[in-house]
Amino acid sequence: MIVPEVIAAWRAHLTDARRRSVHTVRAYVGAAERLLGGPGLEKWGDVAALEAHDLRAHLAARREEGLGNASAARELSALKAFIAFARSEAGDPDPAAPRVRGPRMKKGLPRPVTPDEAVNLADLVDGTASDDWIGARDRAVLLLMYGSGLRIAEALSLRGSDVPLGETLQVTGKGGKQRLVPILPITRDAAAAYADACPYPLTAKEPLFRGAKGGPLSQGMVQKAMARARHALGLPDTATPHALRHSFATHLLGAGADLRSLQELLGHASLGSTQIYTKVDAASLLETYRGAHPRAKKG
Repeated sequence: MIVPEVIAAWRAHLTDARRRSVHTVRAYVGAAERLLGGPGLEKWGDVAALEAHDLRAHLAARREEGLGNASAARELSALKAFIAFARSEAGDPDPAAPRVRGPRMKKGLPRPVTPDEAVNLADLVDGTASDDWIGARDRAVLLLMYGSGLRIAEALSLRGSDVPLGETLQVTGKGGKQRLVPILPITRDAAAAYADACPYPLTAKEPLFRGAKGGPLSQGMVQKAMARARHALGLPDTATPHALRHSFATHLLGAGADLRSLQELLGHASLGSTQIYTKVDAASLLETYRGAHPRAKKG
C-alpha cells in the first residue's frame, strides 16, 4: 500500500511544481486523502483509472455526510486536478480529468461574498490556472480587491516598483485622487509569490500584473478567472471582481468602521456613495436573522 507516497507526491507537486498557496495545498491534499480512503486505491494506476461515475459516487457519499453544494464543487475541482496528476504520473497519453459537472446551486439574493468565500475564490483561481505564475497573479489581484478595497482598474494600474508591498499602499483612483489603503499579510505574501513567479521583468515603468504574452493584464481576463471560480464554488453571478470591493466595505462596516473612514478607504468623492453600504449591511443582517431565528419563519 503506497497511499502515503501518493499523498506526499501530490503535496510536493502542488507546493513546489505548481507553487500553490498554503490554503489550496491544504484543501487539495485533504480532498485526495478522503478519496484514497476508499477501497482499492493504493497506487497511481488505481487513481488514474477512476472515471466519472467513480467521482459521482464519492461525492454522493460525501453529500450524505453533510457536505454542502459549495464545498462539493470545490472538492470536485480538487479531485479532478488530483486524478489528472495521477494519470500523468501513470504515463497516460491523455491525462485529462473525468468530465463531471458540479452541483447545481439555487440562485440566491445578490450579496457580498463572505470572508471565507473571498479567500476560496482567490485560492481556486490559483489552483485551476493554466500556468503557475498566472494562478499566483490572479490570486494576488483578487486579494488586493478584497483585502484593500481596490477597484479592478486600480489593482491593474500598479507598477513593478510597487512590490514588495508594505503595510500600506498609495493608489490613484477616479479623478486622479490618491489615497492610502491597508495591505493585509495574506495580500502581501500573494503579491510576493506572484513577483517571484512572473516570467517578465517587473520594472518601475511596466505594469505589475502582466498578461500571458507580457502585456498589461486586462480586466476581462480577471473577470473570466473570477467567473470560472465562482461557478466551481457554486456562488451566484453577483460574485464578480467588483463584488470583492463591496465585500471589503460591507465587512468593515459590520465590524464597526465609521462611514467617513470607509469613504476615505474606498476613495469615494461623496459620503452618499458610501452610505449605500449601510443598506447592504442591514439587508445581510436581516437575511441572517430570517435564517437563524427560531420564530422568524412563523410570522
